Amino acid sequence: MSQDSATATEAARKLTGRRRREVVAVLLFSGGPIFESSIPLSVFGIDRQDAGVPRYRLLVCGGEEGPLRTTGGLELTAPYGLEAISRAGTVVVPAWRSITSPPPAEALEALRRAHEEGARIVGLCTGAFVLAAAGLLDGRPATTHWMYAPTLAKRYPSVHVDPRELFVDDGDVLTSAGTAAGIDLCLHIVRTDHGAEAAGALARRLVVPPRRSGGQERYLDRSLPEEIGSDPLAEVVAWALEHLHEQFDVETLAARAYMSRRTFDRRFRSLTGSAPLQWLITQRVLQAQRLLETSDYSVDEVAGRCGFRSPVALRGHFRRQLGSSPAAYRAAYRARRPQGAAESVATVVEAVVPGQGPSSGRRGSPASSAPVVLAASVGSGEHSLPGPDAFVPGRPALPGQRSAP
Repeated sequence: MSQDSATATEAARKLTGRRRREVVAVLLFSGGPIFESSIPLSVFGIDRQDAGVPRYRLLVCGGEEGPLRTTGGLELTAPYGLEAISRAGTVVVPAWRSITSPPPAEALEALRRAHEEGARIVGLCTGAFVLAAAGLLDGRPATTHWMYAPTLAKRYPSVHVDPRELFVDDGDVLTSAGTAAGIDLCLHIVRTDHGAEAAGALARRLVVPPRRSGGQERYLDRSLPEEIGSDPLAEVVAWALEHLHEQFDVETLAARAYMSRRTFDRRFRSLTGSAPLQWLITQRVLQAQRLLETSDYSVDEVAGRCGFRSPVALRGHFRRQLGSSPAAYRAAYRARRPQGAAESVATVVEAVVPGQGPSSGRRGSPASSAPVVLAASVGSGEHSLPGPDAFVPGRPALPGQRSAP
């Protein structure tokens, strides 16, 4: 969203007299992860005026009857209930305990009422599911953790889910990707409210970069979305993952699914939250990323083994998604990884990368299991690799943000 559009939206939706943007309500639920829950509490709940950070007033609200049980069996008691949301100009939902269960109706109604009265509504990670359940994301762009993006897109088809972004600012409704991306969005809110200097001062206190470059692409796994297994498109997606070393396009995939290109695009987006062409390019870049980390193939050879028509195409897509050239990425990765560990992973890759080892061409063959083996070998967790922005000193940082047009 442009600055002019954002200003117009702000002018069109004034806060009611009892709400102020600097009053932040954080809505907690039982079963929510403690890390995500603690992010808005730390950003908005600590007085850092001595460091040049304007003060917010924090209201921690229980979204249901307490005590609230969180990670590790800890029990929390929120000092406020849902009624306190009526005083907040910013309402943050840091996480939701289950992407398959509906949030409490009373909490959803409180969120809808706050939004109607002009409050800014924020969903961190799986908190986006609560905003979607309240109908606040209908017709809007949004993001969440890449692992849950396909489920969000399928369950709420009116939401324009983009799993590539660290956060999405749609004016009065904002969402972030998983875990640490909540810090990025909270810093963005401070930057929006009080300027870059205040956000920079807060980032220094938190010992994090004021803006992270890129999006979630570097963390995406190639494994199939959780809910695609029983869908007829699952076989086509599995075939694509097994044959990334071959040159084929979306028309080929549509033909294998016995669908028109238009129907295939629509069905694919509803299942994965991504356009099929962008998904295919992302998978090829991820395959190139792994080969650069784990093999001695030249960049030209990597391009061919990942289905790119030329090394130029690989370099362009790689830089757009990961922020550095393939050669720079490989050099930086090897500089940070012990030689022995790299060699052990390379052995695994030689055995299972599609097109480089024995494969029967069926689902469940060594080739089709490559994504799982590689993900486990290279690292686990959401941030299994250091980001390429950490590898290229002096490169200007860009915000990992998408704003609505």
